[in-house]
Amino acid sequence: MAFPTVSAPYGLEAINSLDGKPYAGAIRQIPIAAGFGTAIFNGDTVQINSDGYLIKSTSTNAGTIVGVCMGGQYVNSSGQTVQGQYIPALASTTANPAYAYVVDDQQALFKVAVVTSGTTMGTASRADVGSNVALVLNAGNTSTGNSAFAVTLTGAGTTATIPLRVIDVVPETATSAGVYTELLVKINTHQYNNTTGV
Repeated sequence: MAFPTVSAPYGLEAINSLDGKPYAGAIRQIPIAAGFGTAIFNGDTVQINSDGYLIKSTSTNAGTIVGVCMGGQYVNSSGQTVQGQYIPALASTTANPAYAYVVDDQQALFKVAVVTSGTTMGTASRADVGSNVALVLNAGNTSTGNSAFAVTLTGAGTTATIPLRVIDVVPETATSAGVYTELLVKINTHQYNNTTGV
């Protein structure tokens, strides 16, 4: 049995860079559009819209992504500035803008859980390294502020528009020889590499 056991998806977690340097906590603070009505959780993929504001990504097997949310800052109903694990829906107003903390490094590697669908855990093997894989956009947890995004191997392959590339397996999560519950991925369709812009 692997230790620790991965029992549920948790979003994408920044680990290091493609060149092997450890992740040092670098983020970019990106504003969220006033009235944006969707909560953004720690570990959700995000993108910049045509107005230059951050939105939660709805891309599963196509579309561009600018990075992964690592929490944010907003003003609550009491007028207090909160730095939180997630940004609630409609937390951004014209008078009190909200910001997400985003890992937007094009070379960043993220650890992510594999699911068969929804939040049902799945497995991967070394044969999946190098494939492009789709996201599964599960709802986040408002108690913890954490995402439940994951990846699925359904449809994995060489299609260039699929948003994530598998760089490696996570050996510590092997459930048996050659069977893993987590992968290391990088953003395959990064917005900063998109030559057509938004």
